[in-house]
Amino acid sequence: MSDIPRHIGFIVDGNRRWAKQHGLPAYEGHMAGYNALQDVLLETLEQGVKYVSAYVFSTENWKRSEDEVGRLMGLILKIFTADLHILQEKNVRLRVLGSKEGVSSKILKAIADAELATENNDGGTLALCFNYGGQTEVVEAVRQIIKQGAVAEDVTVDMITDNLYDSDIPLCDLIVRTSGEKRLSNFMLWRAAYSELLFIDKNWPDMTKEDVIDILEEYKQRGRRFGG
Repeated sequence: MSDIPRHIGFIVDGNRRWAKQHGLPAYEGHMAGYNALQDVLLETLEQGVKYVSAYVFSTENWKRSEDEVGRLMGLILKIFTADLHILQEKNVRLRVLGSKEGVSSKILKAIADAELATENNDGGTLALCFNYGGQTEVVEAVRQIIKQGAVAEDVTVDMITDNLYDSDIPLCDLIVRTSGEKRLSNFMLWRAAYSELLFIDKNWPDMTKEDVIDILEEYKQRGRRFGG
């Protein structure tokens, strides 16, 4: 096993909790989380991890208040437009995993433009899971297989893997969740089959570049056997 994971997935949890602890509105927590997102994810790539994914908006998050969702959409759009130069300067390829259902045409266009603009960058891949749900991803993969005319006896693990969102993004070696919660919450369910799991008590806005070093050190201590 390599000392450096190929793919780390981050469940970026605790923005609202952080805001409440600091007597601030939820939006300020998301802004602080947004700043940590840039620092932590880019540092992870800098440390040699080839693929970094982050759960930035789930299919369940639409249930939040209209005001909170609207502000989150504004931050998401900023990543795909005003902040795109940061990924270009770092030579990072952007991929966005998730369902298009319910997403505004403005954001869908921004996603398509950002992915196209960075497609030849080879300094690592940042996969943002936006309007993403692990169960929905598997359902949509199965639908694609059915559309391709496969019969039940033909369906294999590899076939489902090949029909996931952005199937070139490999299985997760490590999934990190902040805020002290210990669950996957519908994140990367298929790619998490043999993932190492790491739960951190810090809320996401409190995460720093130094935490990335600690995460990688922890991974080095794990003994991965894949059932063997």
